[in-house]
Amino acid sequence: MTTDFQQARAALGARLRELRAERGFTGRELASELGWPQSKVSKLETGRQTATADDLVAWAHGTGCPQAAEELTSRLRSLESRSRSWRRQLAAGDRPVQDTLTAEYERSRVLRAWQGSMVVGMLQTAEYARHVFSQYVDLHRSVRDVEEAVRARVKRQEMLYVPGRTFHIVLWEAALRALVCPPAVLAAQLDRLSGVLGLDTVSLGIVPLGAPLGLPPANAFWLYDDRLVIAEDWHAELWLDDAETVAVYGRVWQALADSAVYGADAHRVITRARRALDAS
Repeated sequence: MTTDFQQARAALGARLRELRAERGFTGRELASELGWPQSKVSKLETGRQTATADDLVAWAHGTGCPQAAEELTSRLRSLESRSRSWRRQLAAGDRPVQDTLTAEYERSRVLRAWQGSMVVGMLQTAEYARHVFSQYVDLHRSVRDVEEAVRARVKRQEMLYVPGRTFHIVLWEAALRALVCPPAVLAAQLDRLSGVLGLDTVSLGIVPLGAPLGLPPANAFWLYDDRLVIAEDWHAELWLDDAETVAVYGRVWQALADSAVYGADAHRVITRARRALDAS
């Protein structure tokens, strides 16, 4: 989790502790009142566990301050706007996550992406996406709605052909070589990338493996206009919308984009990866 997330969760815990103290309860007494293990009260107050909205409403009523429920749940919404755990997001499967992302794409006009480990979802073939979704379902042990998620992702790609929206996508060459799928599927995916180079709405840059780098090629992220960053980690997505943070990610993206090649040079890098795949 980010330091900001931890601090926000700790601050929420301090507020919960304050409400309990005002009621004159010990942690054990409040746990008994709510029918919870005492350890849960302790973890929530010390910021070691993230409360649910139901937890916060119960806490407000249990401490005799039902009017505090709205304040507490508002704090939770603010906290979750930064870190959205995959466990919670995937409770109903991958399809709802894809629909949420589609709404952000529709709100945006200039989208910038960095991805160093695989082809970005917006440019994935259906078969490539199918393998990626299956791997993440296995990792998170979530609902297996792979086909629905693939259809939603492919449907979103129709935006690539609609004027008025531009995509500035930068990939590391390593993403073209990662065998996250069978070789035949990757070959088709590379052919798809070659075709994308001709789209008016897409600027596709490839950072060659030997290129000098202004910054280390770290985690993947998307920038939606200059209002929102969505960055991926193994445990969660980070949704970051404060201006200073968005500006940092903008500088990161530009540094990586400056190391990329475009047009005919990008096509040569893709072709090189395709030939290496055929020779393997």
